[in-house]
Amino acid sequence: MSRSPRENSVKNAKSAGSRRREPLTDTQLLLTITICIFFVMYALAMLIWGGGFLRPQKVFDLLNDNAALLIVACGLTIVMISGGIDISVGGVIALVVMSCVVHLNAGGSIVTAVLIALGIGLAFGLVQGYLVAYLEIQPFIVSLAGMFFARGMTTIVSVEPQKVAHAGFKQLMSTKVEIPWLGYTAKNGNLIPARMEIGVVVALVIVAVIFVVLRKTRLGRSFYALGGNRQSALMLGVNVRRTRFCAHVISGLLAGIAGFVFMMHTGAGNATNAAGAEMNAIASSIIGGTLLSGGVGNVIGTFFGVLTLATIKSIVVTSGLTKPWWQSITTGAMLCFFILLQSVVLSSRGKGKAHMPNWLKGAAGKKE
Repeated sequence: MSRSPRENSVKNAKSAGSRRREPLTDTQLLLTITICIFFVMYALAMLIWGGGFLRPQKVFDLLNDNAALLIVACGLTIVMISGGIDISVGGVIALVVMSCVVHLNAGGSIVTAVLIALGIGLAFGLVQGYLVAYLEIQPFIVSLAGMFFARGMTTIVSVEPQKVAHAGFKQLMSTKVEIPWLGYTAKNGNLIPARMEIGVVVALVIVAVIFVVLRKTRLGRSFYALGGNRQSALMLGVNVRRTRFCAHVISGLLAGIAGFVFMMHTGAGNATNAAGAEMNAIASSIIGGTLLSGGVGNVIGTFFGVLTLATIKSIVVTSGLTKPWWQSITTGAMLCFFILLQSVVLSSRGKGKAHMPNWLKGAAGKKE
């Protein structure tokens, strides 16, 4: 029996209303909370401390100082979404920086330095990915060994600190992208544009690429499925080993890129470079809404997690607490707060099919 046009319109309106009333996924909810907290915190910093926080350049300064951290945090987000961990990234960054600095000072070119950075990162990703995915060794143990190995290799490359003397690379370091409409007028009347380093552009491009991979590709959906439930992922046809392998390869490759960006910002190599970078990357991912248990996370949340962490440290310094342990204390307190917040939010929502991603709900329904 055919329906009248009025009945069809009523049915379409009801179905559209039911789609609108569909609850947010865990990833979307945690992302929303992170963004709101960042803007509230930054607004309070503008009201209380003013000064540099009132200028757009402050945000770009936060990005300039943390472009390498943002890149490596994107890799950690993928690994954590798939249910793993990688604590070798700080050591990989240090090794990449020292190797590239020594190469450039020996007369090497910038292109070969880039290839060295990519090669080191890819090598760590391939080895660690194989050990985790195909030999099924715990990722924490594998990446811990990788961290020690990378730090040791850094001192073998050069025990003494090295400063880049390559003229072309120095020019690359000094190159800034200017944004006049976000600048400010100085007291003498001159317009001072907002500036960001080349490394920030690289980091933002990587964030965009990882966002598309996680949201629009089969590999990205496999990361979520694997982190959510390994057995369910197998039932859905996900190649678990290959997916875990790819997560660590991507993390290693991004660590290599982050090392080169780190060198573009500092211009020097040291055995202690990027000390604690892996912990800051993990903290940024967690603050951005990525769960250590896997299956939940968003690279946009990681972006705001990096900004939140950087803003907290800037507020601490602006408040006059210049001792380094105050930054560690506030970072730890903020991390505990977000972990507690995630636990409360997810426990209040409960676990069930209603909050699964749409693509996974459809696949699960077919299996049933």
